[in-house]
Amino acid sequence: MQNPGRPHWEAVKRVFRYLKGTREHALTIGEGGTLPWNDKTHTGLQGYCDADWASQEHRHSMSGYIFTIDGGAISWSSKKQPVIALSTTEAEYIATTHAAKEALWLRTFIAEIMRPLTCLVTLYCHNQSAISISKNDQYHARTKHTDIRHHFIRDAAENRLLTVAYCPTTENLADAFTKALPGPKLAYLGSLMGLRVA
Repeated sequence: MQNPGRPHWEAVKRVFRYLKGTREHALTIGEGGTLPWNDKTHTGLQGYCDADWASQEHRHSMSGYIFTIDGGAISWSSKKQPVIALSTTEAEYIATTHAAKEALWLRTFIAEIMRPLTCLVTLYCHNQSAISISKNDQYHARTKHTDIRHHFIRDAAENRLLTVAYCPTTENLADAFTKALPGPKLAYLGSLMGLRVA
């Protein structure tokens, strides 16, 4: 703030271009804007997580997740991972663990304001190895370096609070939070998040 330069001015212009281009957009929940809480077997709560392994100069991976209720985004995050992952699987596993913590918090929050969820929260990931590690608590030599705190997701799955499932990359909403995407793909993912032109 004390010594703004040309890069700062360019960043400000980019923010204003974004605001101008999205001023007609709004987040919506469901086709008619109604919540699916009347169905006792369906939570309506789904999560998507993704990681972009070591693509930055600092080699820390980027984690992203998004949670939707009935097709509308309610919680999302994009941030640099605190550790340097040694593989794509580890980066995805760390991202999945961060998303699992958010899923459990959302579960508790929804139970406080509405009613307890009777179904598992589904967390979608496109990395088969990360899904396998989250479900299998056996020792693997290739994952022995993974910090114990990232195995938190196993306990959540064993306690039947959430389940991790496969989702193809083309349908993974969290992809928008980990890397730059072409305009048409970003628009497509935005529509799946409930972003509509008002």
